[in-house]
Amino acid sequence: MTSTLSPSTRKDAITAATTGTHDLVVVGGGVTGAGVALDAASRGLSVVLLEAGDLAVGTSSRSGKTMHGGLRYLEQLNFSLVFGALRERDLTIKTLAPHLVGHEHFLYPLQHQWEKPYVGAGVGLYDAMATMSKRTGGAPHARYLSRKTVEREAPGLDTNVVIAGLQYPDGRMDDARHTLAVARTAASYGAQVITYAKVTGVRTAPDGRATGVTVEDVEGGGSFDVSARVVVNAAGVWAAEIQQLAGAHTFSIAPAKGVHLLVRKEAFDSTTGILSKAEDSVIILRKWYGHWLLGTTDTPYSGDKSNPTAEKEDIDYLLRNVNKLLRRKIERSDLLGTYAGLRPLLAPAGADAKSTSALSRDHAVIEAPMGMVTIVGGKYTTYRPMARDAVDAAAKSLGREIPPTPTENLPLVGAPGWLVIRNQLPALSARYGVPQPTLERMLHRYGAELPEVLAPIAGDEALGRPVPYTSGYLPVEFIYAVTREGAMTLDDVLTRRTHVAIEDPDGGVAAAEGIAALIAPVLRWDAARQKEEVAAYEAQPRLATIL
Repeated sequence: MTSTLSPSTRKDAITAATTGTHDLVVVGGGVTGAGVALDAASRGLSVVLLEAGDLAVGTSSRSGKTMHGGLRYLEQLNFSLVFGALRERDLTIKTLAPHLVGHEHFLYPLQHQWEKPYVGAGVGLYDAMATMSKRTGGAPHARYLSRKTVEREAPGLDTNVVIAGLQYPDGRMDDARHTLAVARTAASYGAQVITYAKVTGVRTAPDGRATGVTVEDVEGGGSFDVSARVVVNAAGVWAAEIQQLAGAHTFSIAPAKGVHLLVRKEAFDSTTGILSKAEDSVIILRKWYGHWLLGTTDTPYSGDKSNPTAEKEDIDYLLRNVNKLLRRKIERSDLLGTYAGLRPLLAPAGADAKSTSALSRDHAVIEAPMGMVTIVGGKYTTYRPMARDAVDAAAKSLGREIPPTPTENLPLVGAPGWLVIRNQLPALSARYGVPQPTLERMLHRYGAELPEVLAPIAGDEALGRPVPYTSGYLPVEFIYAVTREGAMTLDDVLTRRTHVAIEDPDGGVAAAEGIAALIAPVLRWDAARQKEEVAAYEAQPRLATIL
């Protein structure tokens, strides 16, 4: 078994998926579906994971990129959600993916004297709950900052507005690469992971029980069937539609759109991120891989679920709310890129369609019809307990006792030995001629796999030189994306395996043709396919068109 995802392993996975009857077929390759596949495989079940597009193509690559407990949910008195999320945050940082997720400081700016006891109590409780989780992994504790200390820690804040602050830790992550790591780890334990495989039908027995799915092979053409004893529906904002394919309709999804902006590092002078109240929810400005990431909106959405986009009004909202706190205002010229994602919130009967910020972030497990288990709702941070609950329900439907989940102690691909590779960075820099700062950035993308990523440079030094019109990415990174990480399109490579798509106002268009030529031999693209990929990528909405 291998964690490699490539065109050849995809063919092998389809062959395996269409042979015999599997315990589970999982629909959806976001973090929840990937988590279900990993949980099931690690508990001895045979499992097939199907994703209509790329891994993490939807919500799981468009999150706030913060693995956190959810400080604002304390105000909703949802203590169990916060406690569980804090535990998962610190477990991930300490054990599961320390190369991908790390502690990051956030500052809650206080603007009024009356806020000190109120907000202080909330932050203090948040801190205490993290300590009680017994998974702190060396997390720093919350602390109160005077106006003078705020000015030192975050000179970019306007201390005529901000009178003090409360600083606390949360987690910073690369969501798309984390989901990829979960899926590849599932593959390493025997899960058949197949992307560009769209479920178009759910097969049922005469008694109505789900027995498998019919799949359109988006990449290879044609269709195929997968037989399974249980279908797990982890399709996120599409979950209701997948359930309806099986002849049931027991819930609805209220998609909530969240927009984020990538901001130049120079636009805000601070050693810490900030979180503050906004008009409808909260505003967060956090460090993210050499830039600032600003979000988020939280509004009902009824458009195309496969392509939510930022609107001018979303950008206005974000800038208006953050600039209230800043000495030097963030301008549109400071923006590098933007993206929009949809939160798959479970809609209760009679929910107010005008607001999604108050809808629960808890998850639900639903079996309907028989043989179909749907996992819906929840937060990115709590994907592992969500996966466990879904597999527990699937086992019950199977009528089988299975071992408890071991995923609490299963580091993801790239995590085992990553500290050893960190110690070897000077030697790797000397061996391959790649500057150590570049390797440090790459370490937090690949972890212990970094030497494998760099290896082709030994045969071709040009593969270790930055690709023009990107933020310093090396050719070997794009090659690795298609040889080991399952990228099948130019968009997969530029949007989810790397951050090229949001790190420059042109969205990576200037680099697209050269990168397409670089990966074409591996993916066996002819000249016509290369042109199609570049054209499709160039046609996507860009920040410049919104502004």
